[in-house]
Amino acid sequence: MTSPHRLAPLLTPRSIAIIGASTTPNSVGNTSVRMAKRGDYKGRIFPINPKYAEVEGLPCFPSLAALPEPVDMAVLCVANQRLEETLKDAIANKVRAVTFFSSGYLENDSDPPLSRRLARLAKDAGLPVCGGNCMGFYNLDIELFLSFGWPPYKAKPGNITLLSHSGSSFSSLTLNDERLGYNLCVSTGLEIATTVADYLDYALDLENTRAVGLILETVRDPPAFLRALAKAEARNVPVVALKIGRTEASAKLAISHSGAIAGNDAAYEAVFERYGVHRVEALDELAASLALFAQPRRVTPGGLVGILDSGAERELLIDLAEDARVPLPAMTGATTKTLAGLLDPGLEPVNPLDAWGTGHNWEHIFTECFAALVGDPNAAVGVVFSSLRDGAGVSEGWVRVAIEAARRFDKPIAVVTNFGWTVHPEQTRQLTDARIPLIEGTKCGLVAVRNLLTERNNRALPPIEAPKPVAARVLARWRERLAEPAPLDEAEGLQLLADYGVPTPKFRVVEDGAAALKAAKALGYPVALKTAMPGIAHKSDVGGVKLGLKDAKAVKAAYAELKRTLGKRVIVARMAPPGIEMALGVVVDPQFGPLVLIGAGGVLIELLGDRRMALPNFDAPAARRMIDRLKVRPMLDGLRGMPRGDVASFARAASRLSRLAHDLGDLLAELDVNPVIVGPKGAVAVDALVVTKAQRTGARSKRARR
Repeated sequence: MTSPHRLAPLLTPRSIAIIGASTTPNSVGNTSVRMAKRGDYKGRIFPINPKYAEVEGLPCFPSLAALPEPVDMAVLCVANQRLEETLKDAIANKVRAVTFFSSGYLENDSDPPLSRRLARLAKDAGLPVCGGNCMGFYNLDIELFLSFGWPPYKAKPGNITLLSHSGSSFSSLTLNDERLGYNLCVSTGLEIATTVADYLDYALDLENTRAVGLILETVRDPPAFLRALAKAEARNVPVVALKIGRTEASAKLAISHSGAIAGNDAAYEAVFERYGVHRVEALDELAASLALFAQPRRVTPGGLVGILDSGAERELLIDLAEDARVPLPAMTGATTKTLAGLLDPGLEPVNPLDAWGTGHNWEHIFTECFAALVGDPNAAVGVVFSSLRDGAGVSEGWVRVAIEAARRFDKPIAVVTNFGWTVHPEQTRQLTDARIPLIEGTKCGLVAVRNLLTERNNRALPPIEAPKPVAARVLARWRERLAEPAPLDEAEGLQLLADYGVPTPKFRVVEDGAAALKAAKALGYPVALKTAMPGIAHKSDVGGVKLGLKDAKAVKAAYAELKRTLGKRVIVARMAPPGIEMALGVVVDPQFGPLVLIGAGGVLIELLGDRRMALPNFDAPAARRMIDRLKVRPMLDGLRGMPRGDVASFARAASRLSRLAHDLGDLLAELDVNPVIVGPKGAVAVDALVVTKAQRTGARSKRARR
């Protein structure tokens, strides 16, 4: 027998004390009691306030100590000034969990502030806490509503878990529409002791959790969050995330291109990429995706089939589907023949289908055409695209068409409105009762379909394997070197890459003209000369790179200029074969640790922001999937006469860099490998900038001493 989850006293309490219960209508203390009574909650509810003998028909007690029994959870409906003493009293009276709604902020507070004092009290007592500055939670499985937000409808239990940092967004998704059926909704607030990761872990232990929606401002416990996402992935529970604050730049002082390009959002991109989290950009998209994930039908191979009653809206759908990367597969010959036999003359038997002709016998045509589309072996999801209106005959017919298709086929069926401002509460109810999602807006519907198909594709992928480790002596040597405060020059950076299996050109470091000529001859022409003077991060910006030197005369002249303008220390390297410039890098996030960047090279990475971010370790197939989603990917296939790039070699190099990031990331601040020349016969990293934490700390110490 498994032991109860540690959040059980909070989310599934057997008894509740509501401290600060009130008879004042619409006060937090009054609404909290009414909400707790609203559902079919079987536990005991104890209002507490010395002012009253009764609140909302329940006996009211003067204090926790006066209760006839200890309670699992206390709801603190008190002002910020009373929070600390009330929490201490709850702990003293053996309360096992707490929820509070107030902000936890005091003007002119002492140090540490109230929120941190509350957090320390809760953590020392091992007390799960929902809040503060939150809307509470709904546990639909036991019909417990602990909140001061009053839904205008009786919520229907379902299989969606919603976890939100935003109280207003929590209210938006739970107080306005009953088509999303929840099992658990939590407004997490300040997370003084209990985080999104904890709630997610709890939800994944519920047998009826079919999908999870996250509204995230930050992640306060990154290791626990990653463990929870891994648990969701292992249990095949899709997670949809709306990450708030994704555009704030956090790499203003980065030395490398990788650090500057990554931005504040890079870590979340990498985390979501690794664990298959479906990212959305708005609340409507979140709701649409959750609605489609919550439907019970299995997604088969294939793409989206759609039916409409408008040629213009069909063209719009095709445009938007391409933007959303949603496949609209061609139909088989048999399906095409069936459609042609049903449609009025002049209508094309294609997907997506405009089925409105003369209007004669339209409902029969719609029903059978949609059945033909959904029944096609290339169809994974069937959608009716129509702007429904209650009381409109055609709209009522479309509802029947969707319900009939769901009766005939075991594939996901949905209705998507082309315009979301029409009035259709009755048709919403009919479709919801039939377990058919009704999604408002074509774009939102397509985002939801894309996420549904992506989830199917992700589940078919093989597990990601860690790249082979380097020899223990190599690891030990580089850990020792990177811990030193002395900066690494480019030669050391290239050697570091080479030791980890990232291909680099042959090179030598020289400090006079004769040595430069000797090195060039030994390496073989053509060669490149690059300044190796310390403190120059971006060599090309200061004229420190001379490429394609074909003979001794060119080398002699190039060396003389570099020595005169920048200094005598120079790298002589064999020129990489022609190819496409790509980039790799490592940045270190303060929450999630090292991240690997894969992107366009040269200046394109800055102009286009064309990069993917990933958590190490990952194998070459995983790297290949990221490369395939870059905007510059067609260039590697020989776009407009360019040489074809060895994508497999570039993917292997990225995978090897992920091993380096995994092994040494705790010692790195940034690592920039730009460009990586990807040619027909392989990928070669021709430049390396390594910035260590020790180097950065040393530089700060020097500035402080000045």
